[in-house]
Amino acid sequence: MFALLTTDCSPFINYTPPPIPFRCFRSSSPCRALSVSVSDLERRISAIPLDRFRNFCIVAHVDHGKSTLSDRLLEITGTIEPGGKKQVLDKLDVERERGITVKAQTCTMVYKYKGEDYLLHLVDTPGHVDFRAEVSRSYASCGGAILLVDASQGVQAQTVANFFLAFSQGLHLIPIINKVDLPSADVPRALEQIKTSFELDVENAVLVSAKTGLNVEAVLPAVIEKIPAPVGDATKALRLLLVDSWYSTYKGVILLVRIFDGTVKAGDQITSFATGLKYFVGEVGIMYPEQTPQKSLRAGQLGYIYFNPGMKRSREAKVGDTYTTVGSESLVEALPGFEEPKSMVFVAAYPVDQGDYGHLEDSINQIVLNDRSVTLQKENSEALGAGWRLGFLGTLHCSVFEDRLRQEHGASIIITPPTVPFKVVWANGKEDIVRNPAEFPDGDIVRARVAELQEPYVSVTITMPEEYLGKVIELCEGNRGEQTELQFFTATQVILKYDLPLAQLVDDFFGKLKGVSKGYASLDYEEAEFRRSDIVKLQLLVNKIPVDAVSRVVHTSQAERLGRQWVTKFKGHVDRQLFEVIIQATAGKRIVARETLKPFRKDVLQKLHASDVSRRRKLLEKQKEGRKKLRAVGNIAIDQKAFQGFLAK
Repeated sequence: MFALLTTDCSPFINYTPPPIPFRCFRSSSPCRALSVSVSDLERRISAIPLDRFRNFCIVAHVDHGKSTLSDRLLEITGTIEPGGKKQVLDKLDVERERGITVKAQTCTMVYKYKGEDYLLHLVDTPGHVDFRAEVSRSYASCGGAILLVDASQGVQAQTVANFFLAFSQGLHLIPIINKVDLPSADVPRALEQIKTSFELDVENAVLVSAKTGLNVEAVLPAVIEKIPAPVGDATKALRLLLVDSWYSTYKGVILLVRIFDGTVKAGDQITSFATGLKYFVGEVGIMYPEQTPQKSLRAGQLGYIYFNPGMKRSREAKVGDTYTTVGSESLVEALPGFEEPKSMVFVAAYPVDQGDYGHLEDSINQIVLNDRSVTLQKENSEALGAGWRLGFLGTLHCSVFEDRLRQEHGASIIITPPTVPFKVVWANGKEDIVRNPAEFPDGDIVRARVAELQEPYVSVTITMPEEYLGKVIELCEGNRGEQTELQFFTATQVILKYDLPLAQLVDDFFGKLKGVSKGYASLDYEEAEFRRSDIVKLQLLVNKIPVDAVSRVVHTSQAERLGRQWVTKFKGHVDRQLFEVIIQATAGKRIVARETLKPFRKDVLQKLHASDVSRRRKLLEKQKEGRKKLRAVGNIAIDQKAFQGFLAK
């Protein structure tokens, strides 16, 4: 070994290894294939001028086939492989589980038409009325829309709502009849409904079956011919609109943006008009249909951006905000943004375990980042602790929010009916706003020191077809409403205005309105004022002892009905004791409802066989005396789970 080390190595010092011949390997690696396809894609996109861009969305009533049509269009343009997984743009677990679209999703497609490449940006929108905020945001980034109608169902409620929303924003609409292959399809009726309801030209309507692919190839030529190209200038200072955002654990907040002017690329420093904060762009790209990095995004394009270092605080991403490059603020005018929708359904939400409050707060904030139509306000309950008052666009919206919390974040919440504030005007002229029912003055104090009790009202505007007018008026009157105006703005459409107590509005008034109008009625409201009202505190007593955690301020006309519901429900959540438990509901000093929970009873006559009646009576009287003594000294302990079960909506 040592001899080898001392050997003369001079011949090897200037040794040059022979060149290794380059070998071509065929790789099935998706990364290698992706890098080649991305560069080809970038080359094709960079060669397409702005006048060959088209931004459009698909809008329709729920279950009319929007996501299925999106899949066919992605297959025709080669964006996805034919025969792959269905509903590619439905990315949330809850969407696949329920078979509905919850989030508007965008995808970029490159399509060759008459020998030239066109860059198409497709937005698939939800069809349910509870997610109409997603539809209105999609319109802001599009130049036109496909109005999809099911041939067997015809024009339905959300078709009408989407049309008027698009019409008000000046979008070009292309009518398309879907599901023409069904035996129950009635194409002439659907076309006639579109013509009479919307006054659209149906001669050029496209008849398709998205499921079988019948005539779907005629859709994209119609989009190119009838929807105008976006307006913009890539040479001007950058001006982009934040359309949507979502949170990534590794990248922070990712922004979905529409570029109106200029160009943005990795390394640029941009600033927000709303917050004034500055960020360095880490990556830009397009949804194809997943996130596909690009060197730059230019005027007319929709794409995503995330920052390096990342945007970590979700509240910094304000949907509708305008961004521009640092130094160009004086050259750029802020875009108008979006009108945020108003909440229609309100609930109070609390963690099952107060130790999970911090984790649940982070989880809720991340979902609210994705869904700006949820309103958030902190609330506190004596029984359930710290929580939030959440506002949603509808009951399905609330249910989907709860499912997303559980599936995406592993968090569970207790949903309870919300409270509204009330005003107490004291005899000395002082006014107090009471937000917690436990702080509401009791009956004796009200009679002695309170001059007036007031509750908040809202001015409600309801738009509906004439045929539902009677049922809607009946609903409003049943919810203590006061009619202020009734007018016909077309031959068949009615505008109805009511002043309604806020306590009635938050008690799922919108859900009831949708029920009586089959979804055709739309609702808007604005805060009006506090008005004098005959209100009282409804409270629960257990063995004549008030349960402070369970109280609510209600109108006297509803006290008896709610009291009966309360005692019946609470009885099912309280354990039986060795003594009789009396559950009562009181409105002021008046008991409005009562239930009795019978005690466990020992059979004291079990040991008697052939005894006379006096012996039996003596034992029963002795047991009765023991019950009285036990009831006098016995305390009932109500478990936390009983409160959770009773208060849960």
